[in-house]
Amino acid sequence: MSKSPEEVWNECLDVIRDNISRQSFKTWFAPIKPMALAQDGEGVRLTVQLPSRFYYEWLEEHYSSLLRKTVNKVLGANGRLFYDVVIEKDDAESGYDGTSMQLPARRPANEPAPRGVTVDAAPPVRSAPSPAPEPAAGSPVTNPFVIPGIQKVQVDSRLNRNYTFDRFIEGDCNRLARSASLAIAQHPGGTSFNPFLLYGGVGLGKTHLIQAIGNYIEANQTGQSVLYVSSERFTTEFVQAIQHNRVSDFSLFYRQIDLLIIDDVQFFSGKEKTQEEFFHIFNALHQAGKQIVLSADRPPRDIQGIEERLLSRFQWGLSADVQPPDLETRIAILQRKSEEDGIGVTPDVIEFVAHNVKSNIRELEGALIRLLAHATLHKREMDLPLAREVLRDLIKETRVTLTIEEIQRLVCGYFSIPEDLVRAKTRKREVVQARQVAMFFAKQLTQHSLKTIGLHFGGRDHSTVIHANQSVEDQMETDPKFRHMMEEIRHRIELRSR
Repeated sequence: MSKSPEEVWNECLDVIRDNISRQSFKTWFAPIKPMALAQDGEGVRLTVQLPSRFYYEWLEEHYSSLLRKTVNKVLGANGRLFYDVVIEKDDAESGYDGTSMQLPARRPANEPAPRGVTVDAAPPVRSAPSPAPEPAAGSPVTNPFVIPGIQKVQVDSRLNRNYTFDRFIEGDCNRLARSASLAIAQHPGGTSFNPFLLYGGVGLGKTHLIQAIGNYIEANQTGQSVLYVSSERFTTEFVQAIQHNRVSDFSLFYRQIDLLIIDDVQFFSGKEKTQEEFFHIFNALHQAGKQIVLSADRPPRDIQGIEERLLSRFQWGLSADVQPPDLETRIAILQRKSEEDGIGVTPDVIEFVAHNVKSNIRELEGALIRLLAHATLHKREMDLPLAREVLRDLIKETRVTLTIEEIQRLVCGYFSIPEDLVRAKTRKREVVQARQVAMFFAKQLTQHSLKTIGLHFGGRDHSTVIHANQSVEDQMETDPKFRHMMEEIRHRIELRSR
């Protein structure tokens, strides 16, 4: 083959990059090195080197399908991927005392191809509109374009079994949405929440909640047909139905679903024929008392390019939003994630990540996984210094301006005394110590002048601030316990100043 291993692997990376997040790509694929490209009896064989057994296990568990189909795209149907896994000599568990060992990539069951990949050898997906014979009487319908009369439809729901209510962390940011979702799951079609539209930004748990409804119904109610489908897949199936003159079969299939879940309905924007078909399906399901669950990235009134008659129906039932998780919810999410994955993470690391990764849940969990990967590869403790080092490019550098009042609040909280005492005239020993510590950090961590700092402590003179700083510095030099206490207080201030 004329191409080098590096050229082939770079082509693979171009496909992979389009199918996963930037963070996941940087963590799991950037460290991989192409080693060899050879022709063997089964086809072309690409060997890449992985830095550890941990990498091998993680890639095989989470990205085996993507890797296999990407290699088939670049090297052809007979392309094969092999791993050269670096093994430490003292890795007793492996039973191998060399420096590396080669393992073939697994060949999992076929799944939908990633973006940019067409796997010719894969069988058609269930919704492909290829002609099919009528099934025997009494057999279940598994193809949406084969509808024998009025037989009850049985269909693969396409649900992710990990998306359940038990695994969803509830907080103020999503309480209404979760409560409504559970009520619908317990009485599908029997509440006023029909349709139910859940909206919010990326990575906030919308897909988790709407699929939790379906998983709950499948687990607790027999005979209910459930179908989860993205708006893009719905559109693709509809276009295929038009091409093969099977629109009536397509429509009849969807009208028999008891719980229809459509994800990201904003992508119906501008697709007039798709909107018209969904409008009729929506009406039929709603009139039959079937449950409709939708998700979008914005409120219905803000979705552009959707017909007014369809938007009005989106608002017939209940629209609920999910907001970015608050601090307590972020901490709970990280704790749950670490417990489920068996990761030992100290509270200060969890708090650091929760304070600094705020935008969405995916980034939050991704930060924890990235931290785990670095700790495992470099054999380091998952401590605060490592967290700062590994996550520095994920953490926004926009610090909240630290105020003297905030420092007073944190210091007084540490000493368990009221804040107003550090501004009062009292000379009690514990108050004097807290006041001097707060003055010290006000001078170290803010840009205020000595005079301004003194004014914030009951109108004291700048010389009092100088004396307080000198006293604190002297005690830190001579008293290890006091120095440790100051480090703890500084840590609390730094966590809350981001």
